[in-house]
Amino acid sequence: MTNPTVEKIGGTSMSRFNEIKHNIFLRSQPDQSLYNRVFVVSAYAGITNLLLEHKKTGDAGVYSSFAEAENEHAWRKHLSNVRTAMLAINTEMFTDELSLQQANHFILERLNDAELCMENLQKLCAHGHFQVKSQLIRVREMLASLGEAHSAFNTVLMLKAQKVNARMIDLSGWNEPEPLPFDAMIEKHLSRAQPANELLIVTGYTHCEEGLMQTFDRGYSEMTFAKIATHLHAREAIIHKEYHLSSADPGVVGADCVLPIGRTNYDVADQLSNLGMEAIHPKAARGLRRQQIPLRIKNAFEPEHTGTLITQDYKNTRPCVEIIAGRKDVVGIEVFDQEMLGTPEYDIEISRLLNQLKLYTINKDADANTITYYVTGNRKMINRAVRLIEEQYPLAVVDLHNISVVSAIGSDMKVRGILAKTVAALSNASINIMALHQSVRQVEIQCIVAEEDYDAAIKALHAQLIEEENHGTVIRAA
Repeated sequence: MTNPTVEKIGGTSMSRFNEIKHNIFLRSQPDQSLYNRVFVVSAYAGITNLLLEHKKTGDAGVYSSFAEAENEHAWRKHLSNVRTAMLAINTEMFTDELSLQQANHFILERLNDAELCMENLQKLCAHGHFQVKSQLIRVREMLASLGEAHSAFNTVLMLKAQKVNARMIDLSGWNEPEPLPFDAMIEKHLSRAQPANELLIVTGYTHCEEGLMQTFDRGYSEMTFAKIATHLHAREAIIHKEYHLSSADPGVVGADCVLPIGRTNYDVADQLSNLGMEAIHPKAARGLRRQQIPLRIKNAFEPEHTGTLITQDYKNTRPCVEIIAGRKDVVGIEVFDQEMLGTPEYDIEISRLLNQLKLYTINKDADANTITYYVTGNRKMINRAVRLIEEQYPLAVVDLHNISVVSAIGSDMKVRGILAKTVAALSNASINIMALHQSVRQVEIQCIVAEEDYDAAIKALHAQLIEEENHGTVIRAA
């Protein structure tokens, strides 16, 4: 028996369980076996938002209301919303009464334990010797783990009803006496696993000594996925998404104009990650890359399609642009100060400040007396960054620009005149380029344009650099 595949299923796909049950879990392999696969599952769509806070809007969830402590009972209301949502999912999934009772009992027990823990912590911290702030990361981890435990338990319950030998691997650390190191936690729970004759369903959250959420926050499931793949020396790591990794966003360019990417490399995956369009978190990809484990991105709802295969050494058969991608929720923080020249500490200090405020820097550019940081993050933190920069450098003038980053990306873009074509495409579409970046390695060209020009810029570059170049035979999946 060959080494198993390790596969991750995202929350949006998990919420369409009846489809992925047939497309993925019950779909036999080339050897006609259902087994020799390990699945890392995310919480159902929207559940982690309810447990923590809404990822995009910032609307309060259980964790944020508990952390802000606006009033003593605010978090209980949000926890009640989580309970209602989880039980509704169970009711939709299970038609037989016994399975529904089992699913409800499991998650209600966890929710009640979490509520009691938070209540006791709140009481304890009413005394001056104990501070809630020092325990908040543990509360966040505990709450996050509930979503993955819920989906993993339900998946096993559903598969067993289909006569599949499925087993839940619970890495959430629930009721364990103390956290183990990340590697030790994986080793402990997988040491007796038998992927050859059982379907392993693993929680996307791993409770460990290092505290995954402190470093990766809500990217923790990809770290769990990658760690298991390297631990088991997977023959292939697979991520099931609700869409193909394509030459552009079909919602912007049009489904008829884009093509799924058949092959690319980890370098391209890193460029996409930098734009917030993660094929996989770069730190999760590191272990796969080092062990030379291929990564495949598949559309969970088109199981016949081979998807996108990502390897370390792949390079397109001829230099070209493979993907047009971008991000429009970007702010340019422009710092002008004529005292800046010859002071390298200037950039170091501001970069450190942005990092402390958890603002992600996509790119930056500089001339003699100006540095502009292109960042994403909470708008309150961006405004705070401006105030702190002005306090530290009183002679500086700090301006904010709402901008978009639009990129042409490829495993090899060393094409004569490609920069001129990029600029011409945007110019012909009457789009002003505010800044332009291309490195010597020539795997990406980043164009900074006004926020309102994002969609038009994506369309213009895709039409010029991909559609007109007729790259279909090069990048279409085999």
